[in-house]
Amino acid sequence: MAAPITTTTVRNRKSKVSYYYHDDVGLYHYGPQHPMKPHRIRMTHNLVVNYGLYKKLEINRPTPATLKEMTKFHSDDYIEFLHRVQPDNTDEINKYQQKFNLGEDCPVWDGLYEFCALSAGGSLSAASKLNRGESDIAINWSGGLHHAKKGEASGFCYVNDIVLGILELLRYHQRVLYIDIDNHHGDGVEEAFYTTDRVMTVSFHKYGEYFPGTGDINDVGHGRGKHFAINFPLKDGIDDESYKDIFSTVLTSVMERYRPGAVILQCGADSLAGDRLGCFNLSMHGHAYAVDFMKKFNVPLMILGGGGYTIRNVCRTWTYETARCVDEELSEELPYNDYFQYFGPSFRLEVPSTNMENMNSREYLNRMKTKILENLRHLNFAPSVQIHQVPHDTYSSEDEEDENDAKDHRITQKMSDKRFVPDNERSDSEDEGDGRRNERLYRERSLLFHDKEGPKANSTGYRQPGLGLNFSASKDEDASSAPGGVNESTAESSSAPAFTSRQAFTRPTPNDAMDLDGPPPPRKAKLNAEIAMQDATEDEEEADDEGGDNDDEDPKNYAE
Repeated sequence: MAAPITTTTVRNRKSKVSYYYHDDVGLYHYGPQHPMKPHRIRMTHNLVVNYGLYKKLEINRPTPATLKEMTKFHSDDYIEFLHRVQPDNTDEINKYQQKFNLGEDCPVWDGLYEFCALSAGGSLSAASKLNRGESDIAINWSGGLHHAKKGEASGFCYVNDIVLGILELLRYHQRVLYIDIDNHHGDGVEEAFYTTDRVMTVSFHKYGEYFPGTGDINDVGHGRGKHFAINFPLKDGIDDESYKDIFSTVLTSVMERYRPGAVILQCGADSLAGDRLGCFNLSMHGHAYAVDFMKKFNVPLMILGGGGYTIRNVCRTWTYETARCVDEELSEELPYNDYFQYFGPSFRLEVPSTNMENMNSREYLNRMKTKILENLRHLNFAPSVQIHQVPHDTYSSEDEEDENDAKDHRITQKMSDKRFVPDNERSDSEDEGDGRRNERLYRERSLLFHDKEGPKANSTGYRQPGLGLNFSASKDEDASSAPGGVNESTAESSSAPAFTSRQAFTRPTPNDAMDLDGPPPPRKAKLNAEIAMQDATEDEEEADDEGGDNDDEDPKNYAE
């Protein structure tokens, strides 16, 4: 038996870190008062740039995922619908609203398909980078949309970039580990791989009368995938000390027994203290502990975004976690940046815990840990699987020269103006900070616990069983099917109620809805990181001659 993997297996060299970002991602907008704000990705990138972290990163522009790539997991009719639907086509929206689970949480908005393609493309490009051994860590903060299902949207998520990224990793790796530290259960990813032992899912999340209502500790997988789904249900107010203890205990055992070839860590930031929709009490350092801990195992690691609705805290945390990936210490004093005024009043790189009560007693956490460790003992060490011949790499190096020579296509100014969002739609609510002034309203007006009769509930009031992915070890199977020998099979349905809405509020009152600190994106703002990279290239003069909006990209940096 091989020596056990432990956290002492540290890297003896600097990690090579790839970072995926597309500047158009910050121009998309879910709609008035919607808590999901893609502009947080642009704000994060601006902090990364002004801290100088771009010097330690390989910054790449993601190639948007194609319709064909997205249908490797999602159903054809669902992706085709996303591709053609427009917000002014009310007849089509009404026709498919129930089928594809559209509504207040998942509305139809301008640029929906393009946003999904960028998010999924970033995770696919990151997975391909890891597969080729060109990076140790790959970061895509626009990814991590873990609720989307095979044929429907859910919880602000339309295309499950995580599942697509895992499928890409499975082409080269026998086993992939997925870890989710979002405040909400990673139900879409778990459901997709519920019946296979080639993917292990581990989720730490709030469980109870809370969206999506899944993720009980007894949900451990089905068939070949039994004991390969791990759920750690938590109560309100989990703090740094408790979280570090359960995370290190569970993941040490998982890594020792499962021995994954690659790891995906979804860093949903709604588990931070004071989040607009969250209910945990993690500081920035407590949240980043997961990144530090997993980085030590010297296994290819993909870092993704996810939830997070107090956006200035999201930006702080993801910037800090980017720094942890490259082993850089950052000053607590925020550097001046395009959105500096929105980080007041402290203007510091910190997200402190609050005095929120931790409802997770030591006895409860120990009981959950014991049960999870007992389930892990049912596993054989590093289960072996039959790997089919690796199919053609969608992102093969043969195509890189063509991709790098391609022009930098931007959305038109007309489309940019159409998606431009007023100042009062770019910010957090007023409940940010230690006070959490909206916590009472969060409790009283929560939409997370709906009547069980919903568009996706069956006659018993529970969610219909979903489709999973079954990776067979049989060498007789047709290798020309989906990557890794994918076969559809029905996963067990959860016994938890089907909470039909993720939003923790109805329509806010005028006072609650005041978005005082929302940054309007500069319409033609240049990306400082890419400008700095141009200065370091031999083609600086040629790049400067191009002028306009295209003078801030160097195609040679976009390896994917």
